[in-house]
Amino acid sequence: MQEFDLLVVGGGPGGYVAAIRAAQRGLSVGLVEKEKAGGVCLNWGCIPTKAMLRSAEVYETVLHSEDFGVRAENVALDFGAVARRKDGVVKNLTDGVAGLLKANGVTVIDGHARFTGPTSVDVYPTGESPLGEGGPRYAADPAGGQPVERVTGRDVILATGSTPVRLPIPGGDLPGVITSDGAFGLDEVPGRIAVIGGSAVGAEWASMFAAFGSEVTVVEMAPSLVPIEDAEVGKALGRSMSKSGVRVLTESTVSAIEQTDGALRVRVDGSKEQQLDVDVVLMGVGRKPNTAALDLEATGVATDERGFVQVDEKMRTNVEHLHAIGDLTGKALLAHVASHQGVVAADTIAGHESHIDYGVVPAATFTHPEIASVGLTEAAAKEAGHDVVTSRFPFAALGRSKTTGDEEGFMKIVAGSKHGEILGVHVIGPSASDLITEGTLAISLEATLDELADTIHAHPTLGEIGMEGAMSALGLPLHTAPPRRR
Repeated sequence: MQEFDLLVVGGGPGGYVAAIRAAQRGLSVGLVEKEKAGGVCLNWGCIPTKAMLRSAEVYETVLHSEDFGVRAENVALDFGAVARRKDGVVKNLTDGVAGLLKANGVTVIDGHARFTGPTSVDVYPTGESPLGEGGPRYAADPAGGQPVERVTGRDVILATGSTPVRLPIPGGDLPGVITSDGAFGLDEVPGRIAVIGGSAVGAEWASMFAAFGSEVTVVEMAPSLVPIEDAEVGKALGRSMSKSGVRVLTESTVSAIEQTDGALRVRVDGSKEQQLDVDVVLMGVGRKPNTAALDLEATGVATDERGFVQVDEKMRTNVEHLHAIGDLTGKALLAHVASHQGVVAADTIAGHESHIDYGVVPAATFTHPEIASVGLTEAAAKEAGHDVVTSRFPFAALGRSKTTGDEEGFMKIVAGSKHGEILGVHVIGPSASDLITEGTLAISLEATLDELADTIHAHPTLGEIGMEGAMSALGLPLHTAPPRRR
């Protein structure tokens, strides 16, 4: 029996951060993890997809290199090399996290945890991946037999994350119908692929495979892609994808998938019924809590109707000394939210003050062009009772965008009309994921349009778009046409 001040179950971006912070606060910490440190984000999500998206970006750039006065011949994609580079990036980062855990004195216990009480677990060997050899093991069941370890903690943090959702579509279990996990197992670029779901996960894979040369169709039930984003951003992404050759079917659903000779036939219901013959179908429609074979009922923890663990603002559950963080809580299924929740939980357990503001959480989607946002959309701001002013400043008006040749997209700012307080920032375009930090800081510090407009930004940079957007919202644009006089 091993005993710790804190036991963390799950070593993803929430769990390993919580473990490190708790160790820094002087607690003895044990961490139970099924596979490599870093969880889904480092092994099967954020990092590997972004590594592959970078390969797609480089490939597209080289294909169009003559636009920059550079001639390249015999350009070809080596998908195997793309995968090997991705694996190298993942290994570098997961090894780094393992090193950080060791350096901070965290005891890592390999295996699958099953609860025997609110603060105690038996650890079993982890079984095989549901997708077979080489697949992800974060959703694997225990191998069975006797536990190899029994562990307790004075406090426990649940951090087991989430798994992809599979829609109950007839034919959804056919070979060739995969989730984002299964996409990493592809050994070649699909000739034809249908992506069900146009939110972040589906849109990123669609963008990637389109760049690699696949014939891509995206089926989304909402009126526009990335439906949680501002409506203008979703429509702009749809136009951009269509221009790049992706077939975008919004306000549509998949009713069935059938196996035909050499293809999967996807039946789509929308403004008109149609069918698609493809080689691969990728379901990118969301995630569900990863609680299988945890024996959570032994803890008495409360969950909602979807199975997400209920927590308060300090990540405490209804059971004393039992906390939960990350995707498992259903608050915001983002790696950076999980990490911040991990800090809050660890600090709370160690007797330190810490908090999280879910109203100021940035989000990024790494399509081409990129999307990022923070705060309220225009529609949400009006629904909340705000009288708003908005601006929409294009990247094409920036000198830096002209020099790089990446002019697509815009920044939209939503602000209060009376005081100019910034309520939301929405970006589609180059480096959107980096540019959103200014918007996040502006909302966090309750900045106004005047303050953003008066802040000197370096030139020529993409970052100038925040200053220019604020000026436009004030009716004082310098590098776009002035508003029409009535």
